[in-house]
Amino acid sequence: MTSNVSGGLPAPSDDGLEAMLQRALGRAENSTPPAAPAPVCEPAGPRRCGFIAIVGKPNVGKSTLLNALVGHKVSITSRKPQTTRHRITGIRTEGASQFVFVDTPGYQTRHGNALNRALNKAVLGAVGDVDLLLFVVEAGRFDLADAKVLALLPPGVPVILVANKLDRVHRRLEIVPWLRSMQERHPFAEFFPMCARQSRDVQRLLAVCERYLPEQPWLYEADDLTDRSERFLAGEMVREKLFRLTGDELPYTSTVVVDRFEQLDGLRRIAATIIVEREGHKGIVIGEGGERLKRIGTEARQELERLWGGRVFLELWVKVRSGWSDDEARVRAFGYE
Repeated sequence: MTSNVSGGLPAPSDDGLEAMLQRALGRAENSTPPAAPAPVCEPAGPRRCGFIAIVGKPNVGKSTLLNALVGHKVSITSRKPQTTRHRITGIRTEGASQFVFVDTPGYQTRHGNALNRALNKAVLGAVGDVDLLLFVVEAGRFDLADAKVLALLPPGVPVILVANKLDRVHRRLEIVPWLRSMQERHPFAEFFPMCARQSRDVQRLLAVCERYLPEQPWLYEADDLTDRSERFLAGEMVREKLFRLTGDELPYTSTVVVDRFEQLDGLRRIAATIIVEREGHKGIVIGEGGERLKRIGTEARQELERLWGGRVFLELWVKVRSGWSDDEARVRAFGYE
């Protein structure tokens, strides 16, 4: 069934809600469906193309879901909040349908500095003109941060409630009353309990999303994966390894700037600078005898070589720029609009 959010079509009737619950419960309970869903990749009918925004608070698995839906890594992931800081577009073309997924930063409610204002601006810009919204929450959970994101969703756009991390719910039947309570908060078009790391769930979500794509020409080539440049992806990959290898030692305000990106005869030469806000943070990044910085560079280089299928030469430096995250000019200079 299809149903729009407030300002569009009315919310589902009791019978319609019950049908949604049954479909959602069926997805949650059937670990091995009796028949595989029809593959999205079968070309049939006119071409379809549409924008699908993935929204939610920090650390609910949006970037992991984007990578799974695209089938390739186009957005970095880590346990640290605010890992995603840009509007990332991931593209998947299957048969006659082209999905243009837009991953957004987690909406920030705790810090009011210039960086977070830029991140929230990216969120608001992403949800303004799309064909479908995937509102991602942790299955069985909903708090004030989730509610603030939900309040941002525009009227007239269908919203699918993606209840992610279903593998963490021990008793699946308990998800039904929670889904009922969620429908009271917002007239969702669909419920979709899932685990973004399960390929079967991802394929089913693609099939659901396909129904919302309008009939129109594709916007990208069939083999495009993202609209972001290789230079941008290089900086993001370094930032991912930075966050993963420093953990809670390093504040979220650290960032990466690519100073040089050259390609010649299959070799990409990249020079990048890791920006931190305090001298003590610089020592954390470099590590004893430079070992941590070396490992950050090695892991980023290896992943970029896998991504591009070619050799990469990566140089890294670390610089201190005190207070950059609350300096509007520097936030823009470092690529945050």
